[in-house]
Amino acid sequence: MTQLAFKQSSHLNPELQTDNGNVEKLLGRWFNTNRETRGIAECTIAREGNAIKVSIVGVGDEGPIAWPTVNAHALANLEEEAGQRTGALMATVEFGFMRAETHIRINKGVLVIVLFAAFLDDSGRSNYLTREFFYPG
Repeated sequence: MTQLAFKQSSHLNPELQTDNGNVEKLLGRWFNTNRETRGIAECTIAREGNAIKVSIVGVGDEGPIAWPTVNAHALANLEEEAGQRTGALMATVEFGFMRAETHIRINKGVLVIVLFAAFLDDSGRSNYLTREFFYPG
């Protein structure tokens, strides 16, 4: 039997311990690389005092849909590539009928948003996961 060794944040390399200070590369306005997306068209990440705010614009049948702006939680990005030392973010948007949890990070120069959507309205729709890529605007 393999024994798992769990780590706490105090065991992390201090450069990977997260606070809102290591998310600078994530800040700005980002546009989807796929012009035909049926999901997220754009995302704006901004610092407001000590908070990080995420604003998403979705794609709708009748045009863009502005999601509510929400606070993001900074995460340590343990999948560091080429010593980027960039943080990651998690932001959850509650729509009433659906909860959209986003995980946001930089990978090879593009912003990656992984979206977990869970329907809460007993509609029978399937929950889903998507991953989309964004370039700075």
